[in-house]
Amino acid sequence: MDNGMKSTSIKDTTKTERIQLIKQWEEEDGYEDNGLELMEYFRDYIDGKKEIREINAEFHADYAVEE
Repeated sequence: MDNGMKSTSIKDTTKTERIQLIKQWEEEDGYEDNGLELMEYFRDYIDGKKEIREINAEFHADYAVEE
């Protein structure tokens, strides 16, 4: 199923591509102005340690526990 989007999986990207993706999200979604540091938030993804979905799942689990 090709929806025209390139895979963001670690195995399908280089570190440089992962950095560019996160920078693109910061610019498109205005994160650079709201204090959320996506580059730090997604550091394990950029470094090839965890997929985006894993990082997001951990965040949601932590958020639900704190509520």
